[in-house]
Amino acid sequence: MRHFWLDRQRAMWFLCHMAKTFKFWDVDQLVLLPPSVHELVPAGHLAHFVRDTVRDSLDLAVILDTYTEERGFPPYHPVMMTALLLYAYCQGLYASRRIAKACEERVDVMAVTARQTPDFRTISDFRKRHLTALGGLFTQVLKLCQAAGVVQLGHVALDGTKLKANASKHKAMSYGRMQKTEADLAATVQGWLEKAEALDAREDAEWGRDRRGDELPAWVADKQARLEKIRHAKAALEAEAQASAAAAPQDGRSTTRSPGIPHDKTQRNVTDPESRIMKTTDGFVQGYNAQAAVDAASQIIVAHRVTAAANDQQQLAPMVALIKQQTGRQARELSADAGYCSEANLRELSRRHIKGYVATGRQRHGQASAGGSRQATVGTRTRAMQVKLRRGGHRSRYRLRKQTVEPVFGQIKQARGFRQVLLRGIEKVTQEWSLVCLAHNLLKLAKALTGHGHGTIPL
Repeated sequence: MRHFWLDRQRAMWFLCHMAKTFKFWDVDQLVLLPPSVHELVPAGHLAHFVRDTVRDSLDLAVILDTYTEERGFPPYHPVMMTALLLYAYCQGLYASRRIAKACEERVDVMAVTARQTPDFRTISDFRKRHLTALGGLFTQVLKLCQAAGVVQLGHVALDGTKLKANASKHKAMSYGRMQKTEADLAATVQGWLEKAEALDAREDAEWGRDRRGDELPAWVADKQARLEKIRHAKAALEAEAQASAAAAPQDGRSTTRSPGIPHDKTQRNVTDPESRIMKTTDGFVQGYNAQAAVDAASQIIVAHRVTAAANDQQQLAPMVALIKQQTGRQARELSADAGYCSEANLRELSRRHIKGYVATGRQRHGQASAGGSRQATVGTRTRAMQVKLRRGGHRSRYRLRKQTVEPVFGQIKQARGFRQVLLRGIEKVTQEWSLVCLAHNLLKLAKALTGHGHGTIPL
């Protein structure tokens, strides 16, 4: 009786499901015509916005004009490659291998590339070849934001964030250690070269002189490469010390060191010599100081800069000038934290008729000012700023800084995962930071024009 009841249940289940009609699903079915890229993702998707913006609104003549050779296999279209890179940066994809993988697996990326799949080497070479031109597109995107009425420049917040360099802080070496290591390595390499020459002579005698044996062993080449890096870093430190000694006034004080000779503890990274060790909330990192000026009304980045100086005091004047250069207009108000406070900076804001709201927190003991000397007294402009911020209280315009620029750094570093640069050297890192800022502005522009951030990671 039990078996009869189970068989009846199975039969009823089979009849019910056989009676149900399902949508056709056949993974082996091939389409006669390739689908339109507009069908891959919904209308209004960020992929469509970035692709169409690059194709229709950006001037890529600087990139296109480099393709003059008629011979060879046709390359991928530069407009497509540019759109791919910008969309990838909007999605937090920076490494060329990750971008190439996305071209094969993600339909939103296929909507940008029209299902073309450039490999990682092609993507890397394109970015490397046109890095300066790609970074220069920041200004064009900023102009689009201005034309759309997104940028107001009523209040601009300025701040900097530390980005990890593509180099380990453990590869930093002091000048004193460079001197000792250089001598030791030179002696080691010379000894190995002598052994290699003796071995070559022995093989020539045994096998004849026509036999190849002139290549250096790998272990010799590695040591020689390290020796050259150390010598290059050592020469850079010596050049900086000589320039500093030539510029410094002669006060007649005696010193134990010869002028123009670096201090033994002065450090330089041998992997990326232009990066510096900088203090962050998470400790010390080998990195760069990335600056950004952000419009309070829209969180659009209106100016950016990269420096190897950990101190922010010397960055206010150049950033204010960049705002005027990039937008053609001057900001009416500017807020910044205590790292930018100095008499010279407050004087610069006054000269440009910009209402400044700069925190006046005391410098730590022994910390040098922008001019290189310790601040013993507070200037008149600093005291006036203290009174201004104190009277404003919680209604002070300074509060706009935290809710303007810090969320932008959070979106870039946390949401889109850009915490470490891929390139080396301050010039290349500057262009890389420009691309990151450009992608951020594209996301903000898309959200402002479409009313939502569909197809994007959280803003």
